[in-house]
Parts: sequence; C-alpha cells; structure tokens
Amino acid sequence: MTSISADGLQRLRIDIAYDGTPFAGWARQPGQRTVQGEVEDALMRVARLPAVRLTVAGRTDAGVHAAGQVAHVDIPAEVPLGGLARRLNGVLDRAVRVTGLAPAPPGFDARFSALSRRYAYRISDASYGADPLRRHDTLAWPRPLDADGMRRAALVLLGEHDFAAFCRRREGATTIRTLLRLDVRRATDGVVIADVEADAFCHSMVRALVGALVAVGEGRHQAGWVSHILARAVRDPGVTVLPAHGLTLVEVRYPPDSALAARAEATRAVRVSPTLSG
Repeated sequence: MTSISADGLQRLRIDIAYDGTPFAGWARQPGQRTVQGEVEDALMRVARLPAVRLTVAGRTDAGVHAAGQVAHVDIPAEVPLGGLARRLNGVLDRAVRVTGLAPAPPGFDARFSALSRRYAYRISDASYGADPLRRHDTLAWPRPLDADGMRRAALVLLGEHDFAAFCRRREGATTIRTLLRLDVRRATDGVVIADVEADAFCHSMVRALVGALVAVGEGRHQAGWVSHILARAVRDPGVTVLPAHGLTLVEVRYPPDSALAARAEATRAVRVSPTLSG
C-alpha cells in the first residue's frame, strides 16, 4: 500500500550499498564527492527531474561503508518506477548500488521511523595486516587483541546512557542513546568484528566505543576503565576514535507498516538534530 500526497508526490524507499572509500561521506557538500550527491544526481538524470532531496537513515562519515543504508525521496507520481533501479545503477559509479527501490508505505520516514541502526567494525590483528581483498573495510591493528576481553568489557555499555564520553557534542543535540547490542567476536577468518546496534548514534560514537574496547583488548586498560569513562560523560583523550574505513552500516530496522507514522512522530519529539554515524 502506498499513497499520493495532496501535491501529487509519491514517496519511494531506496535501499543503497556503497564503498565509502572515494566519498567525503553521505551528505552533499559543495565541491565534494558524496554518496548523496551521486544518488541525487543520478535520480535527476534518469527521472528527468529538476531537483530531488534524499532523506537518509544514517548520515555516514567520510570513508564509512554501507551494506544496508535506507533513504526516502518524494518525486512526482507520474514518474514511472518500472526499471528505475536498473537505470540508476546504469549511471551510478560502481562504488554505489541501489539494491532496492519501491513505493514507501504510508507514514514511512527513512530517518525518523527507524527503530535502530546496526554497524559492524572489522579489525585484523594478524601479523601481516588486513587481507588485501578486504583492506578497504578492515582495519589492520599492529598488536594482538583479546576479543573475549573486549566482549566482556562491552557489557557495561549496553542500555540507555549518556554517551557524551564517546560522542562529539553538537549544540542542542542530546548524547543520550540506547545501545541495544555491542558484541565482539573473532570470526572464522581471524578478524575481530564488533557488532553494534542502537536506536541512533551520535557523531563518531561507534568508532570511539570500539576504540575504547581495543584499548582493553590489547591490555592497555582493564575492563573497569570503560565503565569509568562512561560515567564521567566527557570526552577522554585516552579513547581512540578508530579510522572510518573499518566501519560498515549493516542494517536499519523499522517497525511494522502500521506503526511507521507513530514511530516517526515519537522520534521527532526527542531528537531533531541530524544523526551521524561512526
């Protein structure tokens, strides 16, 4: 089920994957190559529109990747949707792919209707560094990591907290978030993967959280240090914000269609500043 607005616009949900290496982040910026700019320009070209504006679930930083980014756009109802995704991929850079495109259900807002965003951060502590085939999405770390110790240290971070110690503050924006998942494991290929999910993330939050766990994993700090940092609620110079290229937006979760509008209204009431990743 979809709907047409009073001004004759239809809302589309667009699912997007991208290699963030060549881009200055998601958000369009003057003189910079960005994912938003690439997709909007492609949409204007193939749909023959003078202007479009995408709203995204999570505005990823420069160098951050996405396997499951979600955006919405309002376009004239008369624009034919058949083959639109294929035509977009035909003009987009190969670093960006539209993996899904369909009319959005009523009440859908890619940003405000989202229940959570999930990211994965990949770290190789192998003596030879990162697998050359995964070098763009995996951080090479020079010292061995205790993945189990990192996982145990992460437990204190779960739940609703003020994550000011792990965020770059923005005027008028809250740093209170609900961390739903922070699991650290060593994959079968030996890579340490941090799986992180929250209702939303503030700027640099994921990379700072994983950076703090890395300090525990390599033995520079005990697990209790993470709890101390969280309780202080101020940025600590001992927390390393890890490089962007190890981070990938994996998934954005939404409620059932019947609850989309209510979720968007509730989210707007408590969070009106842009949500950034990483």
